[in-house]
Amino acid sequence: MSNLSLWVKRLHQPLDNALLRALSLLLALMSAGLVMWDPSDFALAIGGFGPIISIALIWATCAALIFGVGFIPRRWYWQIIFTPYLAVPVLIYILQLRVF
Repeated sequence: MSNLSLWVKRLHQPLDNALLRALSLLLALMSAGLVMWDPSDFALAIGGFGPIISIALIWATCAALIFGVGFIPRRWYWQIIFTPYLAVPVLIYILQLRVF
């Protein structure tokens, strides 16, 4: 295991918590469910599906789902790409646009 892999593993170690995983999974399922239930209403509530928010929503939902089910990618670069440090705040931001 390389030094970079160990550094990424230590970076994600504080998040290895069942409560945070459950929150992440709940946010991912809620965002996917809202998009699938009524996409036009969800798009209207968040200001439209523009090129940036659409990609951010898809990426954050996938990353939160990966983290939420407990899957840990093998390679360090996939762990950085699908980090919950960025995915969960993005989902919280998008979902708060929908709720408020």
